[in-house]
Amino acid sequence: MSQESAIHPCLTCGACCAAYRVDFAIYEMQDMGGTVPTGLAVEVTGNTMRMRGTDHVPVRCAALTGKVGERASCGIYEWRPNPCRELEPGSHGCEKARARHGLPPLDPDA
Repeated sequence: MSQESAIHPCLTCGACCAAYRVDFAIYEMQDMGGTVPTGLAVEVTGNTMRMRGTDHVPVRCAALTGKVGERASCGIYEWRPNPCRELEPGSHGCEKARARHGLPPLDPDA
């Protein structure tokens, strides 16, 4: 297996980070005992936060670094909110985001 093929697809894609609004419970914020860094989200309601940049058009999460489809990654991957953790590579949501950016489906054997 070459080094290029060993790279996890989420470390080069970033399509989901530039396709979806990301809302999550306020308790996931760092200042509330969670892991999402303070300053990267805005309050939606008293109990809900939203990642900055995911409510604008074009969508681009404030934690996304790099260029979608080339070399993109989440700057807070270890501390990302639950909706980001739940979107799995190759899932319907993943493939839908990839298609929005003109990227091919993931190889299920990769």
